[in-house]
Amino acid sequence: MRCMVFIKATKESEEGAPIDVKLIEEMGAFNDELIKAGIMLAAEGLHPSSKGARVYFSGNNRTVIDGPFAETKELIAGYWLWEVRSLEEAIEWVKRCPNPMMADSIIEIRPIMTFEELGDAIPAELREKELIQREAAQKLNQQKA
Repeated sequence: MRCMVFIKATKESEEGAPIDVKLIEEMGAFNDELIKAGIMLAAEGLHPSSKGARVYFSGNNRTVIDGPFAETKELIAGYWLWEVRSLEEAIEWVKRCPNPMMADSIIEIRPIMTFEELGDAIPAELREKELIQREAAQKLNQQKA
């Protein structure tokens, strides 16, 4: 099972507070454990929302809203992409994680939905096309690495 593990933003991370070197070292050690266990597929930290944008969709209309965005509890400061056996395994790994922020923080785990889970709701030709796209993206990422 693949899952996205989101590190929720805090008021401090949205303000661009300096990152503690000790915290970087602790998170690096945790990431090393994830890599050795064969779980981590990707991981990145994100800039504050003040450096981002949102695009709202309404029918054929698109509206761009520049950051910052008000609700920090709904923002993401970083993420991992993991391959685990179950949600329970992901939870156990997150419980071992150092607190990723200098204050109280939240990490959210979301399983990634696959076309296979949707069954007959998706026609076979669309499932095949999605598989080809996924394989092409993986090859491209391997070439970049």
